Amino acid sequence: MAHSVVMPKLGLTMETGAVGAWLVTEGDQVQAGQVIAEIVTEKITYELEAEVPGVVLRLLLEPEVEVPVGTPIALIGEPGEAAP
Repeated sequence: MAHSVVMPKLGLTMETGAVGAWLVTEGDQVQAGQVIAEIVTEKITYELEAEVPGVVLRLLLEPEVEVPVGTPIALIGEPGEAAP
């Protein structure tokens, strides 16, 4: 079952964020704790780590597009799994 990677809440007042750069591509194998993206807010740049191991099934957000906290931005699943 695919795991959704969501835009993290990095501060009490953070409402939106953007991916500054993806450090992985669809189809890449990732490990839990591996940095997969740079998240940019008005105050900081944060290295987002994968929470689970697996394969990047789909990147759901283009770089520099702001979305609300909690919005799915990528899917990580098992090798051979189809992205929903």
